[in-house]
Amino acid sequence: MRYFIEFAYNGKNYHGWQYQPNASSVQETLGNAVSVLLRNETELMGAGRTDSGVHAKQMFAHFDSDVNFKAEKLIPKLNSYLPKDIVVFDIHQVSDEAHARFDAKKRTYEYHIHSFKDAFENEQSWYLHQKLDLEKMNQASKMLFEYQDFQCFSKVHTDVTTFNCSIFEANWKQDKNRIVFTISADRFLRNMVRAIVGTLTEIGSGKRNLDDLKKIIESKDRNQAGASAPAHGLFLTKVEYPYIIKNE
Repeated sequence: MRYFIEFAYNGKNYHGWQYQPNASSVQETLGNAVSVLLRNETELMGAGRTDSGVHAKQMFAHFDSDVNFKAEKLIPKLNSYLPKDIVVFDIHQVSDEAHARFDAKKRTYEYHIHSFKDAFENEQSWYLHQKLDLEKMNQASKMLFEYQDFQCFSKVHTDVTTFNCSIFEANWKQDKNRIVFTISADRFLRNMVRAIVGTLTEIGSGKRNLDDLKKIIESKDRNQAGASAPAHGLFLTKVEYPYIIKNE
């Protein structure tokens, strides 16, 4: 039987979601916990992969198991066993053909920035002291809808067959003491959101203009875009599927 596990994590202490041979990953930590409690070797397939230091408020992975268990009993055991920076919300039985990565139709990220020195914000928000023009940054965000090829924002030497992504939402908003960038798409390239944020903040600070963004995207050259924003300000906030996930 196949199950989707829904969870969240603080990425500070992990080298991303994906298994790393010589570093701690969320995939390995969560997978080991499931394996121990089910007393059966269990492999997790995630909805995507996040870079080192990136957080997830909602993430899914699937696993196969013939072990008979009740989700409402396994979940609290997992949360007791796991470190404090990973929390499991639910486990959903799904069809054997369901796939956490390939079936996901929409993913949403948030990037958080604060402009004042604060002892408590720094681990989950980027301290950027320059004054940013949100109106210009939102104008630039709207330009993203005009394109599908985002090679200029992709990490180089990646194993993808296409750089095309369909962006559904991209905007900046003031949220109390932070400004938050929200972006949704059917898929994201490696480092894409952080590269977009780095480029748009350069526009917001006056280092670049809107015409520059058009040239950057059409160049398909990562070296033309801005530097990547730091990982710790980025959150995967939502993963959506074409079907309703629920326990049977």
